[in-house]
Amino acid sequence: MADLILKVLPTNRRAKEAFAYYRDGMSAQADGEYAEALENYEEALKLEDDPNDKAFILYNMALVFASNGEHSKALDFYGQALDLNSKMPQALNNMAVIHHHLGSLAEERGDADEADRQYDQAAEFWGKAIRLAPNNYIEAQNWLKTSGRGSVDVYF
Repeated sequence: MADLILKVLPTNRRAKEAFAYYRDGMSAQADGEYAEALENYEEALKLEDDPNDKAFILYNMALVFASNGEHSKALDFYGQALDLNSKMPQALNNMAVIHHHLGSLAEERGDADEADRQYDQAAEFWGKAIRLAPNNYIEAQNWLKTSGRGSVDVYF
């Protein structure tokens, strides 16, 4: 189906090539072939001109880094995706999940200050995600309420 779409899309050759790399990256990612996925995403990123499409390539790269436990890289790539498309609640949510995870790890180590800092970051990103998609992220909304880290204007 993707090949058929590629053939009939009224776009230039460069855009079609970028889409092919993106599609191959998603396929490799789904198969757990993360190095191959990243290679394809990098090629797609070089060819892609549309900022919104670039944002989704960067988002998928962030997913790979997060899957590999490379939290700093994942946060960086989610941030780059948001720079190109600020209306990506899924990127904001994933950033919040990473910060919440890092907060839990800090809490386990007994580093309360670091845990608070990470939880505050999680709350900030979840608040933004919920404002963009108020019917989503119900668990995050509950966490914001029970932890006292959410502001009243977040809940709808």
